[in-house]
Amino acid sequence: MAIDAGDLRVDYQIDELLESNAPENPFPLFDRWFTDAKNGGCLEPNAMVLATVTEQGTPAARVVLLKQVIADGFVFFTNYESRKGRELEAMPQAASVFNWLALQRQVRIEGRVVRATPERSTAYFQTRPKKSQIGAWVSPQSQEIPDRTFLENRQEEIEAQYADAEALPRPENWGGYVIIPTLIEFWQGRSSRLHDRLVYQREAEGADWKRVRLAP
Repeated sequence: MAIDAGDLRVDYQIDELLESNAPENPFPLFDRWFTDAKNGGCLEPNAMVLATVTEQGTPAARVVLLKQVIADGFVFFTNYESRKGRELEAMPQAASVFNWLALQRQVRIEGRVVRATPERSTAYFQTRPKKSQIGAWVSPQSQEIPDRTFLENRQEEIEAQYADAEALPRPENWGGYVIIPTLIEFWQGRSSRLHDRLVYQREAEGADWKRVRLAP
């Protein structure tokens, strides 16, 4: 079955992104845009595509959820033994994309990736609903399993083990990663495909940001 999407077009006219309303540092602008996405009808505004690289140099991408923005960068949590976890350990570089279609906006981030501190990972884990905590113990993420029953049986075991506990301990193989950016690009859709693209770059972590405009 062929798909022809050539006639699917939208002329973007919601907003503009000019240097006059863009700060010298990208983090306040990201905070403003993220708040707009939360309040602007975007489903799962913290969903971002996370791209990693395999040891063979092959790109791999999936959607994860941003959970924190800190001074160093952007934090998400996962199983360290998952495919993305193994790839990040071998090649600690990543790119991510936020796509807020309701606002006709996109943000791209590139940078180095480090593990969050155990204290940060544990603190966040304890804020998760108990069922989500159980899920972290149940799933050997990205590993082959025989069937759905495997997960359901394991879930029953963990639920029974911690039936009287309000919260579970954090698994040692579960925690956070921080994307420490050297590039953040803000894209605002404009009419006639003449979109606004402002890119913030720095040569090294901790260096000053340089802001430039790119052609769409």
